[in-house]
Amino acid sequence: MMGLMMDRPLLTTEILKHAVRNYRNTEIVTRTVEGPIHRYTVADSSKRIAQLANALIDMGVKPGDRIGVIGWNTHRQFELYYAIGGIGAVLHTVNPRLGPENAAFVINHAEDSFLFYDITFAPLVAALKPALKTVKEYCVMTDSDNAPEGGAHVYEEVIAPASNQFEWPEFDENTAVAMCYTSGTTGDPKGVVYSHRALVLQAFGSVLPTALGVDEGDSILPVVPMFHVNAWNTPYSSLMVGLKQVFPGPRLDGEGLYEMLENEKVTYSVGVPTVWLGLLQYLEKTRKTLTHLKTGLSGGSALPEALIRGFEKYDVHLRQGWGMTEMSPIGTVNSLPPHLKKLPLDERIPYELKAGRALPFVDMRIVDAAGKQLPHDGVSDGHLQVRGPWIIGEYYKAEGETLTNDGWFDTGDVAIIDEEGFMQITDRSKDVIKTGGEWVSSIDIENAALMHPGIAQAGVIGVHHPKWQERPLLIVVKKEGHDPSPEEIKDFLKDKIDKIAWPDAVEFVDEIPLGATGKVLKTELRKIFKDYKLPA
Repeated sequence: MMGLMMDRPLLTTEILKHAVRNYRNTEIVTRTVEGPIHRYTVADSSKRIAQLANALIDMGVKPGDRIGVIGWNTHRQFELYYAIGGIGAVLHTVNPRLGPENAAFVINHAEDSFLFYDITFAPLVAALKPALKTVKEYCVMTDSDNAPEGGAHVYEEVIAPASNQFEWPEFDENTAVAMCYTSGTTGDPKGVVYSHRALVLQAFGSVLPTALGVDEGDSILPVVPMFHVNAWNTPYSSLMVGLKQVFPGPRLDGEGLYEMLENEKVTYSVGVPTVWLGLLQYLEKTRKTLTHLKTGLSGGSALPEALIRGFEKYDVHLRQGWGMTEMSPIGTVNSLPPHLKKLPLDERIPYELKAGRALPFVDMRIVDAAGKQLPHDGVSDGHLQVRGPWIIGEYYKAEGETLTNDGWFDTGDVAIIDEEGFMQITDRSKDVIKTGGEWVSSIDIENAALMHPGIAQAGVIGVHHPKWQERPLLIVVKKEGHDPSPEEIKDFLKDKIDKIAWPDAVEFVDEIPLGATGKVLKTELRKIFKDYKLPA
């Protein structure tokens, strides 16, 4: 027997229509690429989104066309999110941090027909043009006063004459709405294609009290870029519950973020650990306080204990989430149950360092090297695999199998899951260090090192050892005004990690290479230190 409910498609434009009906006066604020602050309401945005939809059709955009976008977090890219998907085309956000070679690869691989870009990226686009095989039209996201020379369409001129009324079409909810590419740290980037259904369901899951825990009246500042997994889906989830959105544009330094957080009374923000570290260092340097910010979500890489403790001093609860490009992206959020939330900070920290519990409909399991499922006992660690309605089924133009034989996606992470469902990433499978037959987590060493007051950044790789196979090498960027010695750092770590994880050596560098999403590039560190010899 089948149910007798209406079968209505889950489309992202339904989120927009819901927001206009219920939150029409909620603000959307942007620090523009040109400089001034732009401010309008949800109702205003819906009219411009309709204008943009009409303009896209006039430009020749057809359903299924891929539209590339290289831009900062602004109201214009927000408009593209809804207009492109709303007419049945596919938003392809291009990460400029991929570098010219990989950027050209993903645009060609996706077969983008049109390319929108902020003025910041005009030189990049000019350099890319000769290599782009499918792009027919270019549009720079600015007005006529600020448009660079080059013959591209100008965003504001394109939408100005278009009607602000549009009848959004209905189509299959499994239609593609957006696509992102992985960062390509191990080979070419891979394309992940999101359906309307997947992103609507992800938006529902992410705004639950046990996930982001946001509510109408909150103000959110997504520091995580719109070109990185749809800014963790916040353009959709924010409209779903009526959040004021504050877009930081290109100013992602501590001072720029602080100004927007304070001036716009932001209560919630999301970003990677390197961003949170920059903001914390700015606060410590200037002795300023955060008047309105209450909660921060950190993802992209493991959240160091030093950051949790650092923001607690400013009454900001910084918590961890985990996900992937392949997961749309949020898989878990660390939302503590009441009996843990009331614990003193020192007792709470071990739980806060976990990635959290899975969102509804996200199944997680850990398996050993042979594929045998391991218990969720908080001790056994294995390869983390996931499945669910917003998790990848296959890569775009996939060659080879994306999923396991029984339908799970292998994340490439090594993890532990406890009896209460809390998952903790212990390392990437390719980054764990095997020493004397035992596995050592590079993440544990990095997080412990970041507790040292003189360390700004840390990365750990395994280096060949004639007896133990591999031993940890700790690579450090000193914090401004500090000059710790290798021996001081090694002594500092002795009561914080197991003896087997004590690094054999500490090396100082001016900067640690970071990937397109802010993660430490272990591949680059291995190249830099490929001939490194550990001290006897």
